[in-house]
Amino acid sequence: MDLTLSALLGTLFGSAVGGVVSSLLSRQQLQNQLRALREQHKTEFMAEETARHFLSHKSYTDRSFDTLQQHLGGFEADELRKILVRAGAIRLIRDDGSEWWRLLSRMDEYIEKKRQSAD
Repeated sequence: MDLTLSALLGTLFGSAVGGVVSSLLSRQQLQNQLRALREQHKTEFMAEETARHFLSHKSYTDRSFDTLQQHLGGFEADELRKILVRAGAIRLIRDDGSEWWRLLSRMDEYIEKKRQSAD
């Protein structure tokens, strides 16, 4: 009986250690794949980060598409729009027909500014 119990405990311990090692290796492999994909698509990631930077400026909640296009050169208009959407921005068309962009995360700030200016 003791031999059977020790064999069972040894098997369980070995399985647990194998599972932990396998999990750690899978996690490391996933991190390496993510790092490789980021490096492969570095231009797009940096463009999204730059777009977020411009749209996060504390004084301006909105930026015109023309301004963004000037600072994020090298992209076709529709490609830049896709980058802005991936960065978390929404498009606004003003009464004069101009195209403006705002981070969705800054909508509350925009509404608060509008409310304060109306008072």
